[in-house]
Amino acid sequence: MPSQMSRNPNAPPPIDAMSGFCPETKIYHSLRSPVPLPQETAPLSVTDYVFSLINSFPSPPTVSALVDGDTGRRISSSQLISRTESLASSLRRELGLRKGDAAYILAPNSVNIPILYLSLLSLGVVLSPANPASSEREILHQLQLSKPRIAFATSAVAHKIPPTIKIVLLDSLEFESLAAETRSGESEPRTSVSQSDPAAILYSSGTTGATKGVILTHRNFTYTVALGHAVRTARKTPAVVLATVPFFHVYGFVFAVRAVALGETLVSMERVEMRKMLKAIEDHRITHVAAAPPLVVAMVKADRKVVDGYDLSSLEVVACGGAPLGRDVAAQLTARFPGVSLVQAYGLTESTGRVFSTVGPTESKVGGATGKLTPETEAKIVDPETGIPLPPGKAGEIWVRGPSIMKGYVGDEEATARTLDAEGWLKTGDLCYIDDEGFLFVVDRIKELIKCRGYQVAPSELEHLLVSHPDILEAAVVPLPDERAGQVPIAFVVRQNGSTISELQVKEYIAKQVPSILRVKRALVPSYDFKGGKAAITFDDEQ
Repeated sequence: MPSQMSRNPNAPPPIDAMSGFCPETKIYHSLRSPVPLPQETAPLSVTDYVFSLINSFPSPPTVSALVDGDTGRRISSSQLISRTESLASSLRRELGLRKGDAAYILAPNSVNIPILYLSLLSLGVVLSPANPASSEREILHQLQLSKPRIAFATSAVAHKIPPTIKIVLLDSLEFESLAAETRSGESEPRTSVSQSDPAAILYSSGTTGATKGVILTHRNFTYTVALGHAVRTARKTPAVVLATVPFFHVYGFVFAVRAVALGETLVSMERVEMRKMLKAIEDHRITHVAAAPPLVVAMVKADRKVVDGYDLSSLEVVACGGAPLGRDVAAQLTARFPGVSLVQAYGLTESTGRVFSTVGPTESKVGGATGKLTPETEAKIVDPETGIPLPPGKAGEIWVRGPSIMKGYVGDEEATARTLDAEGWLKTGDLCYIDDEGFLFVVDRIKELIKCRGYQVAPSELEHLLVSHPDILEAAVVPLPDERAGQVPIAFVVRQNGSTISELQVKEYIAKQVPSILRVKRALVPSYDFKGGKAAITFDDEQ
């Protein structure tokens, strides 16, 4: 006789109300409310969606959409829309750009970049931004991947692009003329863009191997913008956000587009260093800063006299992404800036940025966590050796699936097949675990684990411990071949200016906090004078 407690076979599998884990399918489900999205089959570019939000929630005329943190130049929302439409019209009529063309972009952050992005996206042109610090060899490889019809660059880096490609200088009168708001006449025909169409090719090393071109669609970006809109909080005045992350990176790309869509004031600077950032926060009354871990570490390590010399009372949130942030650094940031919330996220270029994130002050206080699954996103934690999905608390490779996952790698079906399986799971190459409350904890890259005496040592764990020492500014841990152990961890350490911490002190500091298998066997500590001078590295032969 069947048990009265047996489950209806037609009922959906049970999902844990705290972690989102389904014991039957071994899949983690997002427990957040679904994000309202346009119908997937509706023709809609990212620009169309962004402008629909701007028009639905207009900012006061006195609020700027874009601000140049270096020059103070301001562009309002109405000017942003006008310049975007004018530039799109010029690019189509004068330069002949059409849907499906690709445009390579080599430039640092500026107020022109979001306008250029939105203009190209509205035409269905696939934009492909890259790091202006890239070498000519790297750029040539990227050009071979994206096959652009045109390039946009600043005069400082345009020489890196082969002369066979038409180049428009972003800091030229030509570009200003193309984007001028004085155009009149008949309205331009609207380009029909499908949400499944490619929107961008962003460059990534992939989950393994050499640089690849990641194809992201209009739907991918529409989802990430909608996600930001869904979690926005009511404010008396729009947020003023500072992008210290580059717009060519998926983090900066999404941050910029989302800020414009939400009617926030986006402040950008060509180059960011600590004092410039602090001055920008004071001058522009910045409420939110988007940063990568090195800048957050710098904020924690900065001389208190320097930090206290600026009015940072407007700052509410520091958003950190791009790489894991150590638990100790996160705690030090909130202790040093008690009125500031730290928001963390986990994502990849291949996932159009975040697929896990913290929302609200309570989640932000969970030490070491990078948040919970974003709406309509699923995850699995898979044993990298056996391929078996794992329950909460067990570390393995994280796989993710959802509306933000890439279309694939351009021109590389083999790499795409290795990374995206037939069911749409993106294999990230990251070693993580999800706890009983659904929070994600990143351990390290699987391929970077150090195999020591049969154990796996995560370099990031040791790096986070090292930078938690007040005398250590930066640290990197790498494997060193060893006959007996296979590999042993060694550390490269940069001292704080004025510090005299020695190799022995570094090793003792780590030895007090970790098991013997995790102890640093060598610590290369250069004597470095930040004003110049000779560097000397000492070695300890003790194994």
